Amino acid sequence: MTELAEKFRRISPTPAYQLVAEAIERRILSGGIRPGEPIGTEAELVKQFGVNRSTVREGIRLLEHDGIIQRQPNRRLAVALPHYERLATRTTRALVLHEATFRELYEAGMALQLATIEGATQRATPELIDAMQENIDRTEKVLDDPAAVAELDAEFHALIGQASANRVLQLAREPSDLLVRPTTELVLRKSKVGAARLLHAHRMLLDAIRRKDAAFGRLWARRHIDDWRKGFERAGNDLDQPIDRIYLGASAKARTAAPA
Repeated sequence: MTELAEKFRRISPTPAYQLVAEAIERRILSGGIRPGEPIGTEAELVKQFGVNRSTVREGIRLLEHDGIIQRQPNRRLAVALPHYERLATRTTRALVLHEATFRELYEAGMALQLATIEGATQRATPELIDAMQENIDRTEKVLDDPAAVAELDAEFHALIGQASANRVLQLAREPSDLLVRPTTELVLRKSKVGAARLLHAHRMLLDAIRRKDAAFGRLWARRHIDDWRKGFERAGNDLDQPIDRIYLGASAKARTAAPA
């Protein structure tokens, strides 16, 4: 009988430093230690966990890397608020691993964008409105550069997210936004009018925010996202293909794609 090909590696015990990091993270996420509060010195943690100092130090290093804890000026360790980009990266990977499709990304993005623009029309500050206008001005100057326009598009929508003053919406949007950016560049490289249409949509969205017109904002958010979907399909992509073929391959396709 043919031997089965090995599909798994041997199981190895979880390193002690990782157990230390996980224990501290669980305490933080459960609310046992609040942002800004100390978690103790390395010496105190050594006593509490019953491990050596190098183990504690490596566990702390993992948490510092993820932005969960930080060293204060006095070198004491305290709970930090990680930037949502660090959290979103994990979720983005999960979307790819679960083979979510572009259609699912589009549908979720539509719902989140409509909610976000509505909040922005109600709560945008003058400072954020000025930042959106400045973004539009910069976009107008680089319309012939798909990569630059895609980057500015991501920035513009992040500003709308901030203007909504809803942290749940901001955190919910970020994982899918990381997947949208490379496909936006791909679409722009395939379309001669894509950048101009994107810029016009941004102007209309900002106009809605300035006038506090939620209905007009939702109208243009829907048009903007539908335009993005249509451009993606015109570029020869399948809405029902897994995201990994889009996200991981978009940069390579963009480098070789010529404007239509």
